[in-house]
Amino acid sequence: MTSSSSSSTTSSSEPNHDEIYRSQAEQYDRLISAQPSLGARIDAIRPLAGLDVVDLGAGSGRLTVPIAAVAGSVLAVDLSSAMLEVAASKLTASGAGNWRTAVGTHLRIPAEDASADLVVSGWSIAYSAASDTDPDGTTLAAILDEIRRVLRPGGTAVIFETMGTGYAAPNPPGFLLSYYDALEHVHGFAHECFPFDYTFADAAEAERLARFFFGEETGDKVATSGSRIVPEFAGVWHRVYE
Repeated sequence: MTSSSSSSTTSSSEPNHDEIYRSQAEQYDRLISAQPSLGARIDAIRPLAGLDVVDLGAGSGRLTVPIAAVAGSVLAVDLSSAMLEVAASKLTASGAGNWRTAVGTHLRIPAEDASADLVVSGWSIAYSAASDTDPDGTTLAAILDEIRRVLRPGGTAVIFETMGTGYAAPNPPGFLLSYYDALEHVHGFAHECFPFDYTFADAAEAERLARFFFGEETGDKVATSGSRIVPEFAGVWHRVYE
């Protein structure tokens, strides 16, 4: 999922996530569809019924779709119009009528001041807040200021990010550690980590999609395992803004 300029942490031999988000949205959606829904986890942090929600970096709608089933309204924001087209198709198929999509970025959310009760962002802010792209944390602070701008008093921000793919225990990428530390110790977010495995149709699909998005090293590891399950851990950070 993307909504701001992507990090340059990948080498030329690794998957180009910018290109994937622009032109391979359906393949990406197949990958993330192999993970469980996060609707109940969000609802446990902030009950969704009747809320006005912004999904920032919505991608193909992995958070938007379950939120729309419960919330009062949801605005899906992403930099990639191709991703939003996939999300819109899924939302239409679900029968929900309380949603809209808009192209935008983390630093310029297309929503009015104090217009949302909840802002969620999944696997997206990391592209702008990694240590190589935001070494002093100024971009992260600006993103959180923009999130706060669109939240009503008492509104909640919920952020999901990776805690490691292909490992039996949490193993977050090193270039994200300073970002995660800042969320907790500078910006006052609470944090939990949880297993979030991919379960594919078969081992061949597991290898193909792991290689597609995570690169050759992870693809080789999945191929060696011969399993249709790719272990993943995720983190969720959340804060109420008074």
